[in-house]
Amino acid sequence: MRIHESAMPGVFRIEPHQFRDARGAFFEAFRVDALAEAAGVEFVPRQINYSVSRRNTLRGIHSVTLPPGQAKFVTCVRGSLRDFVVDLRIGSPTFGQHESTVLDAASGGCVYIPEGVGHGFVALTDDTCICYVVSTTYVPGSQINIDPMDPDLAVPWGCADPVMSDADRAAISLSDAMAQGILAHWRDVSPPQRLSR
Repeated sequence: MRIHESAMPGVFRIEPHQFRDARGAFFEAFRVDALAEAAGVEFVPRQINYSVSRRNTLRGIHSVTLPPGQAKFVTCVRGSLRDFVVDLRIGSPTFGQHESTVLDAASGGCVYIPEGVGHGFVALTDDTCICYVVSTTYVPGSQINIDPMDPDLAVPWGCADPVMSDADRAAISLSDAMAQGILAHWRDVSPPQRLSR
């Protein structure tokens, strides 16, 4: 697999090498040792979640308070989606910025999202299924929901009238989250210095 750090520190894109033959394909989607070598952190799965969405469903921007914090390893296992990461780490060199990646079941591509970075996506097809492998189990009350339509973030979701949950529609702005003191600080979650490869 090929693992590349994005322009957002600590966020990695994973592209598996697929072995194809007459039966179909096989690939490794996740290896703890390969991610540890590339990212400099050991990602230990504690819970696996799936969500299934119809086309133009928007989910996010979601994160988790510290503690417990939560890193995510996400992939699309059916259909196609436009995945977004939003840097919510106060003091980060890319604070408030976003990046997107198209994930689909055919490519097997994945994104590793460190603690403090928000996540969201738009389903590009009906019956899209995303898998979240996460580093902590669910803790009630630890979820952070940021308004995906916050003009200060200006995330280009690419759909005019998305299907959204009531919780996402009622989510707070980035500035309100900062005022409430619920966002992680860069100094507490910054990626460690990695050895030259």
